[in-house]
Amino acid sequence: MPVDTKAATDRLMRFLSVEGVTGQEAAIGRELTAALKEAGVPAKAIRLDDANTRIPVPTETGNLIVDLPGRGALHNQPRIMFMTHMDTVPLCAGARPKKSGRKIVNSAKTALGGDNRCGCGVLVTLAAELAKQKLDHPPITLLFCVREESGLYGARHVKLDELGSPVMAFNYDGGSASNVIIGAVGADRWTVEIHGRASHAGVAPERGISSTMIMALALAEVKAGGWFGKVVKGKLQGTSNVGPVTGGEGRPAGDATNVVTDYVHVRGESRSHDGKFFKEITKAYKAAFEKAAKKVTNAQGKSGKVKFQAQTDYYPFRMKENLPVVTRAIEAVSAVGGTPNVRAANGGLDANWMVRHGIPTVTFGAGQNEAHTVDEWINLDEYDRACALALQVATMR
Repeated sequence: MPVDTKAATDRLMRFLSVEGVTGQEAAIGRELTAALKEAGVPAKAIRLDDANTRIPVPTETGNLIVDLPGRGALHNQPRIMFMTHMDTVPLCAGARPKKSGRKIVNSAKTALGGDNRCGCGVLVTLAAELAKQKLDHPPITLLFCVREESGLYGARHVKLDELGSPVMAFNYDGGSASNVIIGAVGADRWTVEIHGRASHAGVAPERGISSTMIMALALAEVKAGGWFGKVVKGKLQGTSNVGPVTGGEGRPAGDATNVVTDYVHVRGESRSHDGKFFKEITKAYKAAFEKAAKKVTNAQGKSGKVKFQAQTDYYPFRMKENLPVVTRAIEAVSAVGGTPNVRAANGGLDANWMVRHGIPTVTFGAGQNEAHTVDEWINLDEYDRACALALQVATMR
């Protein structure tokens, strides 16, 4: 079952040339729809869902869903699903892809968008090859998710009855096509608003309550307690990070050096493969900020206040290696000449939510390298293997 690798690469170059940063996927959705029709998929089999109406941040369009009926001896087998995401990180805006030997690189000082135009290329190539070669396969759902890069929102808010009840799924998002990712971390995303009191820092600093100092004391407490960065507590491990520190809505924290800062907004995250431990990390941050707020007082004895809020972005999972979805993935990687590398990921994947929805999902790589950086590039050998792997998974008996 050879794959037309030239056509597959041409599709990838085509998709890379279409901008579609997270939340703004309408254009790439139209391009994918056009390419699917050109590959022989009937228009009636392609649709957009309304997940964007449930996503709490502005999103141009819903998830793209494609139904491929079964064919031949496998037509009545249980449905399987292939999925990827069609958004890129904002750093990809303005990318200009170009081929360089067996790589695709970027002639612009942006990220390239291989994460995840590679997955898009794999799924459209799968549909094209199944149609062109008239191969036997079970019913297949193709799912192209929106807003993966900004919170896994498309996968989180998809309606299961839109997917046709697949018994297993295969997600494309990563580097090596031989990676068989069967687990991933869970994560909290948290914010804290620190309220102090402004005063003239040169005339009456004692009347002020510094939100900046509250933040500094809290973060020092977190660091001293071993809760920042790589977190190891006995047998439990996780990570945490402090992200943007602002005055809210992107403004600088504080008005001037001669004014005691009365408001600071901090965002951060906590992660772990343990479903309870990432929440323990979050609790440590909350406790540190609350403790620091009580410590910083003014001459009148008034202290600062904090409002700490956390939400779970996605839950961790780890599938057993004897599950049918995992054994199928391992056998397929071996069949196309790869050495299966069964592992778990330290980042969130759309698979986190698929597994949460009750659809066991393995994630493969598709040639991405240095994702989310201006050094991003695509390994075409791995991309070709990913396309061949998808065809193998889809047609296995």
